[in-house]
Amino acid sequence: MWTEKLKTLDIILASGSPRRKQFFEDLAIEVSIDVRPIDEVYPEHLKGSEISDYLAVLKASKFKGTLTKNQVVITSDTVVWHNHVSLAKPADQTEAYEMLKTLSNDWHEVITSVCFTTAAFQKTLHSTTHVKFKSLSDEEIWYYIHSFKPFDKAGGYGIQEWIGLIGIEEIKGSYANVVGLPTHLVHETLMALAAC
Repeated sequence: MWTEKLKTLDIILASGSPRRKQFFEDLAIEVSIDVRPIDEVYPEHLKGSEISDYLAVLKASKFKGTLTKNQVVITSDTVVWHNHVSLAKPADQTEAYEMLKTLSNDWHEVITSVCFTTAAFQKTLHSTTHVKFKSLSDEEIWYYIHSFKPFDKAGGYGIQEWIGLIGIEEIKGSYANVVGLPTHLVHETLMALAAC
């Protein structure tokens, strides 16, 4: 059974995201949570997946030199990329409104990078999903912001929430990736590590 193979690994999820934690539960993969705060600053010249790759590796750096043989740390970062700009987590209601207004009636990319780190190995992967919002009214945007307070989400929205249900017209790529984790890549990589 594949779940037995993964039990040879001591998997640490270095994320406070309840959505990422839930994905591992849904995948029947046991993880422990260890979040080590880090200042998420990246060089200004980076673009798209370069940003999320950089931040996923940066988060893993907090574990350098502390891992035992069977431990695997998983760090991750999600970027919403639109018109050559990275839309991070909104600081307040006004910023969330501005983000959703700019995403309205347009395509954007959601890029999630995942870094796998062991005592002797590091690998970073990313997945890109293209998402199209319908034309969102101000009433819809403000209802969502007031009701769901999406200040912990890149781009100011969660696809699994109300705004995703009423506002997303089209998606090309992995849905799970937009929620916050390219689960197909995570499972594939962990199985390869367990086979080593």
